[in-house]
Amino acid sequence: MGNSLVKTAKLMLAMGVVLPAAVQLAAPQVAFAQAITGIIVEGNARVEPDTVRAYMQFNAGEQVTDAQIDASVKALFQTGFFSDVRMFRRGSAVVVQVDENPLVNEVKIQGNDELDDKKLKTEIRLKERTIYTRARAQQDVQRIQTLYRRSGYFNATVSPRLDRLGQNRVNLVYVVNEGAETGIESIQFQGNQAFSDSQLSSVITTSESAWWKFFSTTDTYDPDRLNFDKELLRRHYLKNGFADVEILSADAQLLQDGTNFAVSFVINEGPQYTISNVAVNTGNTSIDPQALQGAVQETVGDVYDASKVDKSVEKMTLEAGKSGFAFARARPKIERDAVSRQLSITYNLDEGPRVYVERIDIVGNVRTLDEVIRRELNIVEGDAYNRILIDRARRRLTGLDFFEKIDIRQEEGSAPDLAVVVIDVVEKSTGTINFSAGYSTTEQAIGSISVSERNLLGTGNRASVSTSLSFKRQSVNASYTDPYFLDRDISAGVDVFGSRTDIEDESSFTTQQVGGALRLGTRLDDYNSIFGKYSLTYRDIDVGRVEDASRAIRDSEGTDIISKVGLTYVYSDLDHPSQPTSGVRAKVNVEVAGLGGDVEWARVDASAHYFMPLLFDGVVLKVEGNAGHIEPFPGGDDVPILDRFFKGGDTLRGFARSGIGPRQRNEFDGEFDSLGGTTYAIGTLEVTFPLGLPESFGLEGSVFSDFGTAFGAPESSGTQGDGNGCLANSGPPSNVAAIADCDVVGKSIAFRAAVGAGVIWKSPFGPLRLDVAYPILKESFDETELVRFSVGTRF
Repeated sequence: MGNSLVKTAKLMLAMGVVLPAAVQLAAPQVAFAQAITGIIVEGNARVEPDTVRAYMQFNAGEQVTDAQIDASVKALFQTGFFSDVRMFRRGSAVVVQVDENPLVNEVKIQGNDELDDKKLKTEIRLKERTIYTRARAQQDVQRIQTLYRRSGYFNATVSPRLDRLGQNRVNLVYVVNEGAETGIESIQFQGNQAFSDSQLSSVITTSESAWWKFFSTTDTYDPDRLNFDKELLRRHYLKNGFADVEILSADAQLLQDGTNFAVSFVINEGPQYTISNVAVNTGNTSIDPQALQGAVQETVGDVYDASKVDKSVEKMTLEAGKSGFAFARARPKIERDAVSRQLSITYNLDEGPRVYVERIDIVGNVRTLDEVIRRELNIVEGDAYNRILIDRARRRLTGLDFFEKIDIRQEEGSAPDLAVVVIDVVEKSTGTINFSAGYSTTEQAIGSISVSERNLLGTGNRASVSTSLSFKRQSVNASYTDPYFLDRDISAGVDVFGSRTDIEDESSFTTQQVGGALRLGTRLDDYNSIFGKYSLTYRDIDVGRVEDASRAIRDSEGTDIISKVGLTYVYSDLDHPSQPTSGVRAKVNVEVAGLGGDVEWARVDASAHYFMPLLFDGVVLKVEGNAGHIEPFPGGDDVPILDRFFKGGDTLRGFARSGIGPRQRNEFDGEFDSLGGTTYAIGTLEVTFPLGLPESFGLEGSVFSDFGTAFGAPESSGTQGDGNGCLANSGPPSNVAAIADCDVVGKSIAFRAAVGAGVIWKSPFGPLRLDVAYPILKESFDETELVRFSVGTRF
């Protein structure tokens, strides 16, 4: 009994010591967990208190834990509204004290010379009337520095500065120190045995710095460009048989001078393979294998070319689609034999699962409207995915000539049988300024300028204005075209023009013309188009000095009004609208004048261009033919001189403008006037080729031969003779009247030909070319031209 009392006393004593201590330790937690009576917001000026309370992870009347306090503070920081947030208890309430981030009043850039404000501000995300945060400012700093590095200023630094204003507003100033421009001092290749350093240098886009590369940016260090160069090298090796190639690294080291880089590529070439066998396996499809053999680009014994494999796959897939297998896929199986250095290719065709288009996404078009791209597609959401239609869409988008790059890819949709078609485009400049200038033995300096926009305000509409700059030719032409008039596949356009042309030297008269035209056209399919046109023109021919003009010219003096309609058919399957390397473009134009007005005739013109790559990359053959004929209505007047064909200059290099064709001698001074022909036929053979210079130069050469004739003149233009010269009357040769009865020369067919060479520069202003041509077949009365300079594409 005594022991029990002792144990009980000890236990009560222990509890008396431990229990108060435990209660004392637990007291703060119990007090903190008590329900709060309110949330007080302090320090806010722009942000409403209720907005702050909305980010709280607890409400008044609830118990608050440490975790809820931490989560609330983080949520307020993540809003970007506040630079500091403090939270504590005041009695039974929770106080939230905030320091608001300032409001950006203005964004300025200082210290920039090489890159203008407009270009830099496109990279800045902090704009006027937005909330400033240090994190956003640092992100802008990184974007600006990246832009400078891509422009060759790798050492550029950017520091943000705040100029504080009243009412918690700031001016944000990015202070730029551009530093010296960093270039590429050297490019080295390691591990290359099959190709020399110079050959590989021509493959990549990065180039070594040189003083004359003032228009180029490829001689500056850009990490993204270096990664692209790795891919270009890989493709080059795969194209030339090295199926196991590895581009191990592409590094750039900043040299001690701090302004230049040394770039090095490390390559593991592997063996070069030749093709030992090519087979086609149609699998579970009913397609005849022989029908697909024509799509195979490889030949046994050839060096392996990965690009040909891709082309074979594409052509087989298209051929299968034409045979009714819209979902068929060709898969190449390549088996290597490293010992014999040969490989075999088997194309396995399977019908593939049925896939439908769930959605079409268009990305990259900053300026061009989505509808301009969508209207070129023959496929819409819900249609079966069809490679043929996708290929047509790519070709039609390329034909717009709005985009530098077009990538159409298939991505997985929300279900296995659905696909998302992504059209990723990179826009290019669609506004052009074209100049032309030349020198002829008769006109001396000549030139013109035109301004055009192919994608007006991103709508796909076309507008152009051109004017001549020659002292002898002044003209203004304006045109506007809507290629989808009334949202239909019909083009509609209007032209307004006026000109004054002094051709005293060629034909002894000056002409003025003012008029307008209306146009309509439509595409028959992807390759064929047809256009109609009506024009009305007022014309005036003025012979200034009668004694300087031949009789035919004097007879043409006066005014007339010409009303005409025309119909044009165009076929084109060119691979590129302005720089083609393969394909055909043909055009036939028929015009009839006589629906009112003073002139009655019918005219037909035809032209054809054929392009074909030759031998090596970049070598292109062009074969061109042009012909035309004009005929007056039966019983009507002769074809007016203004409607005849005047050939030479751009149309037949080596000869001056209006340099060939019928001419009549003036009986007063014995000089010849160009009358223009009623028939012409002119051809061109031209080969363009690289000059062996780095691609960054943008230079290529050409050799060409232009040949043809222009002939035929109304009988009333002359009086007698056989068409090959002038017959004198019975008077003495020294008398002016001795040549009063002068016939027209050049009425009959006389073949002309010229050979020449040119240099073409893909300049920042457009394709610029200088042609030198020498006539090898000509008539004694022809006018020649040795040198011709132009900016713009001739085709």
